[in-house]
Amino acid sequence: MEVDRLTMKAEPVSGKDWQGKHALVVGAARQGIAVARFLAERGATVTLNDRQPAEALENAQQALADLSIRWITGGHPLEALEGVDLLCISGGVPLSLPLIAEAKRRGILITNDSQLFLEATSATVIGISGSAGKTTTTTLVGRIAQAAVQHYPSKVPYQKVWVGGNIGTPLIHQVDEIQTEDLVVLELSSFQLELMTRSPQVAALLNITPNHLDRHGTMEAYIEAKARLIAYQSSADVAVLNREDPTTWNLRNRTAARLLTFGINPPQATNGTFVHQGTIYYAEQNDWNPLFPVEEIALRGLHNLANVLAACAIAVAAGLPFEACREGVRDFRGVPHRLEFVRNWGGAAWYNDSIATAPERSMAALRSFQEPIVLLAGGRDKDLPWEAFAELVTQRVRHLIVFGEASEKIRQTVEKADRQGRLPITVCPNLFQAVQAAKAIVREGDVVLLSPGGTSFDEFRDFEERGECFRKWVMNL
Repeated sequence: MEVDRLTMKAEPVSGKDWQGKHALVVGAARQGIAVARFLAERGATVTLNDRQPAEALENAQQALADLSIRWITGGHPLEALEGVDLLCISGGVPLSLPLIAEAKRRGILITNDSQLFLEATSATVIGISGSAGKTTTTTLVGRIAQAAVQHYPSKVPYQKVWVGGNIGTPLIHQVDEIQTEDLVVLELSSFQLELMTRSPQVAALLNITPNHLDRHGTMEAYIEAKARLIAYQSSADVAVLNREDPTTWNLRNRTAARLLTFGINPPQATNGTFVHQGTIYYAEQNDWNPLFPVEEIALRGLHNLANVLAACAIAVAAGLPFEACREGVRDFRGVPHRLEFVRNWGGAAWYNDSIATAPERSMAALRSFQEPIVLLAGGRDKDLPWEAFAELVTQRVRHLIVFGEASEKIRQTVEKADRQGRLPITVCPNLFQAVQAAKAIVREGDVVLLSPGGTSFDEFRDFEERGECFRKWVMNL
């Protein structure tokens, strides 16, 4: 039976006319640099503002040296808003900033690079968000789309595939190269979504669990940010939802789009992907289409099986052939810092899951192993609950090593859950000391797992730097 595939293309959009407008860009990291260039090249007067001093922004200034851009560094003075028509905010900048509150009060248009990209591109866009699994799923969809364009060109309406957004390159930087016949796969974070008033043609919500509450304040505000991904879709679009995640599933009436779903068990009343007797299927009404055996998935863990199911559902929604799903998934061993195998040492397998910046993500990692686990957990807390994490740790972990700012909070929560006082806990001031502690206690047959549950910002620039340091220290054992 022929699958009801996405047939619409985006209407050609030239984007807004920025000629002569004054834009203030807040945050001089990758997104800020890309959007400053985008606006300046379209005739806007651009001011780039960052809280860091000028000497710390030398690389950013060098990247924009060919453009006439004004810089305000060392803080966010309200005077920077004088004469401004547009305020563009980078992902890491909190909306609670007084500068942003004042811009709202004055009625200044507030946007970000993802919104500007969606307004400027005429390509078909897939947008992917969720509390966990965004990057793995986005990468998988990109691989499936590349396989489709390369090996099945007669079956797809796309010429070229672009992958970016919150993963890798902000695609606003390449918007002039992206054609109407292309397919864009965009990872979107809640930080980006909370400002957006435009949805992609294919929008996928993978899951919603407590995360970034230090930024959003409440779970309700966090859910609202995620819901914006599907809220502005039309009836010609497709929303891909996790039918087995209650919070995500409760948002299904928030979109006008056609619904497609994914989950482990067969869908009851929707089209979607699922697993049956070791095979992944796509169900369209009563017609089950086999895609490939589960044993061909190289990724570990039930959460990664869900990511694969999501990627296949998204691929079908975008009109990609079933054969490409198999090719894109096969031999994919994951993205760095996501349950990444580092090496065998001391009779144990050492894994880097530095991406786990929330307790829920660490719990998913713990469930991926049957072996005795030496867990390295810590970093900076995001005002998230640790109780469920603590319960699982007492069941699955042989020895817990806590480090960084959150170490005492984690230790106390786990000790409260460990009613028999069975679990040994080692407290370390930093990750390096945690690696050394693991080296001293590791046994034959263990898994040593860095899956922190907290952010890296107490010690590192980001989770990637944390993971790279962990990898280096483990390789030097």
